[in-house]
Amino acid sequence: MKKGDVQNIKISDFNYTLPDEKIAKYPLPQRDSSKLLIYKDSQLSSSNFSSLPDQLPGNSLLIFNNTRVIHARLHFMKATGANIEIFCLSPFSPKDYIMNFQQKGECSWICMIGNAKKWKEDLLSMEIDIKGLRVVLNAQKIDMAEMSNRNGSDVIVRFTWDNSDVTFSELLEVAGKLPIPPYLNRPAEEKDDETYQTLYSHVEGSVAAPTAGLHFTPAVMEGLAAKGVKTAEVTLHVGAGTFKPVKSDNLAGHEMHTEFISVPRETIEKIINHTGDIIVVGTTSMRTVESLYYIGKKLRTNPDTEPYKLSVNQWESYEEDENEDPYIVLRAILDYLENTEQDQLISATRLLIAPGYNFHYPDALITNFHQPQSTLLLLVSAFVGGYWTTIYEYALQNNFRFLSYGDSSLLWKNLK
Repeated sequence: MKKGDVQNIKISDFNYTLPDEKIAKYPLPQRDSSKLLIYKDSQLSSSNFSSLPDQLPGNSLLIFNNTRVIHARLHFMKATGANIEIFCLSPFSPKDYIMNFQQKGECSWICMIGNAKKWKEDLLSMEIDIKGLRVVLNAQKIDMAEMSNRNGSDVIVRFTWDNSDVTFSELLEVAGKLPIPPYLNRPAEEKDDETYQTLYSHVEGSVAAPTAGLHFTPAVMEGLAAKGVKTAEVTLHVGAGTFKPVKSDNLAGHEMHTEFISVPRETIEKIINHTGDIIVVGTTSMRTVESLYYIGKKLRTNPDTEPYKLSVNQWESYEEDENEDPYIVLRAILDYLENTEQDQLISATRLLIAPGYNFHYPDALITNFHQPQSTLLLLVSAFVGGYWTTIYEYALQNNFRFLSYGDSSLLWKNLK
């Protein structure tokens, strides 16, 4: 489908009634006891997530997003009593996530501010007890001129602290709060620290969980391994934009958020060499894997492409002819990594997957049930050939639980 056709898609066509009682406010006590909707060959059925190993062919490759949610919400109390929330979205200086988390003494982040009218130019401070020591954490806004081409509601915040033995990662872990989804309409609780992280999360950076992975347990993973299912990992640090509804009448007016991605050489090699079905866990894994195609095309055309030019924009997939072998372009990425002596591809993506999109790698998608009029629902519709209404009506009528802490689905790509 061409860019103009996709931009004319009406978001009202992706609306449905989601009663509040269908939204899961808390997870089930046992992760894999959640329900599993199965859509394959235009047929619908239901099971439990614990049965996932029985649902997948033995020679499958399962791709996970290994990102870990950080304690991104910091609350500062002014002398006036005003509560200022600083929501850390992505690192600004250093821009590299790992380097930023390891900073001692100072770093800067792109942030959203809660109760922004109460915070002008003054310095905010809080005392933290960490490692048995008293640490003072300060926050101050930086000149907005540096925020060109960014969301107008975002600001840069410079953090400083008075203990050079403490990293910013350690400060966030102690002082920050986990940013659970706003539609849960409740504050984060201590148990969310465990339940809102996937079993396999280990790369810090997300401000929202890749929730399709919340259902996996050691027992499910053992069952998959016994079945002969292979696994691979990618990283996409989920941004706050994942909760951003499409407010324009059509897609032309919606701006996708930029998200950091990292894909190990080993994962790319597994995708190239795999002969069975490829199943991605979550829409974030889907967007990461599919972004590889467009990055590979750039490198195949120009192996010396500057790293910053590898980032995938939201309309890129609808502006070009799909005329490249998807596995040959992956080899261009491997050549790039070898020539630059890197073990992983690091880039960013704003890829918008909507009806009319041509998928290159995955055969199936494991995902939860998404909000009305969201880009995540558009992705699901694209993958199942427009049958999302049938799937969601089935889920609503059969008491499936919706959104982040809700139930799951195994959707096979509709080839019709």
